[in-house]
Amino acid sequence: MTLADKVTALRLILAPVFFVVYVLPYQKLPGLFPGAVTDFKWVVPVLWGLFIISEITDLVDGKIARSRKEVSDFGKLFDPFADVLVRITYFLCFVLDGILPAVLFLVVLYREIGIQFLRNLMMKKGIVMGARKGGKIKAVAYMLAGAVALLAASAERLGFDAGVWVLHTSARVIFCISVVISVGSFVDYLSLYKKQ
Repeated sequence: MTLADKVTALRLILAPVFFVVYVLPYQKLPGLFPGAVTDFKWVVPVLWGLFIISEITDLVDGKIARSRKEVSDFGKLFDPFADVLVRITYFLCFVLDGILPAVLFLVVLYREIGIQFLRNLMMKKGIVMGARKGGKIKAVAYMLAGAVALLAASAERLGFDAGVWVLHTSARVIFCISVVISVGSFVDYLSLYKKQ
């Protein structure tokens, strides 16, 4: 694995860690572990740290690969795979919290699985289908939706009541926009596959 691939692989580690930290406050730890900490406000900065590191690695892995001239077919497939894994993890957490609608989450999940299927079909033809412009725009929209949803979750966990509904609504609106972009980008990938 190249250095860029190792940076990408970090997201595969951070995704399940984010999930565990996110759901930790909902577990009945005091019953299982007497004397366990019940104040979980500490998870907010930890979640933001995991989120920011994940998003930064998404920005820098491609730049590292290009600057070191280590762009590879593996990297072109590994990077979007890691992106999908980490963002699906965020979105699942936000669905569990009632911040994002489950129906839209399913559309995103189906789209991402569909893209992976198309990439596999293209590989059988000897063509590596990396990220396209629509896919990159979709990734930015996903990141924004994730950031606003995490802001809403953070406000709730820190006990802020005022304005939380604005954050919830904003996250849903951005998520809806990202789903539309996501479906549009899937159509673009599908048309590329048909051309090939």
